Amino acid sequence: MDVLSDVIAVMRTGRPHYARSERQTPWAVRHRPFAGAGFHLVLEGRSWLIPPDSRPIELRAGDVAFLPHGSAHSVAGDPAVPVADLPSAPLADPHEGDRLEEAGVGARTVMLCGAYLMDRARPHPLLREIPEVVHLPAHLGRHSSLRGAIELLATELAKPRLGGDVLLPALLDTLLVYLMRAWLDEQPRHDAATGWITALRDPAVGAALQGIHRTPHRPWTVEGLGALAGLSRAAFARRFTTLVGQPPLSYLTWWRMTAAARILRDSDAPLKTVANRVGYTSEFAFSTVFKREHGLTPGAYRNLTRSADLDTPR
Repeated sequence: MDVLSDVIAVMRTGRPHYARSERQTPWAVRHRPFAGAGFHLVLEGRSWLIPPDSRPIELRAGDVAFLPHGSAHSVAGDPAVPVADLPSAPLADPHEGDRLEEAGVGARTVMLCGAYLMDRARPHPLLREIPEVVHLPAHLGRHSSLRGAIELLATELAKPRLGGDVLLPALLDTLLVYLMRAWLDEQPRHDAATGWITALRDPAVGAALQGIHRTPHRPWTVEGLGALAGLSRAAFARRFTTLVGQPPLSYLTWWRMTAAARILRDSDAPLKTVANRVGYTSEFAFSTVFKREHGLTPGAYRNLTRSADLDTPR
């Protein structure tokens, strides 16, 4: 898998939740923070997204507001309307597919609000670089793939058909990837910049990261990763550490243990198989590193996450 796919895969849990709403002004809703990422998509009309500590953002038809950290916020037909604190905000409601209708006297707004549940125990450092709110206006000719996914979603929601229960979650997961891609594409390029966006764009460091993510089980060394990047050992180590924020083998270990946690959570694979898949021939060595990183043995981690999954509404 590539880096972005892995970042999403290791954090996503359960099914995406969504609610289609039709409202007429005056209306306003407050959304509480939750452990996940969410979005608001305006299908018709307009609305305002109101972060707690910054200015309101106008959302017009086709605009998307992406909230990658599940931050508290409000959405309103008019930023001056008092906000209602609902007992259960639609963005984090565990029952996907809700249709909400609220009658008013003014302009009509149709929106799709969605939520992706996330495991925040080990967030990938790439996610820390994304702001609390990402506004993607519906500019003609930009992010055509994202616009295509939005159109498919809008069509499926307007006229539900057979197979929708399978298709809608897949489209919502597709939308998440396009939202992340669109944000990455919007970021400016600076020759002196550091951080994960620059690391992914850097030919040398990007090649090494792709190697780590595609084949974490390989017995990687700094020399081997440097050769993949086309640099000497010392030059590669300096460049990787500057852009990524940690040395190559430190990141390799972090990623291996993050990937191992996902395998333990999502499968019944034996411990030896999990160890081999992330580059360890010794179960003991793998368990030692895993406990150091997660604070639990692999078996205890699997039992804990399975219990948590059973208690989480789907």
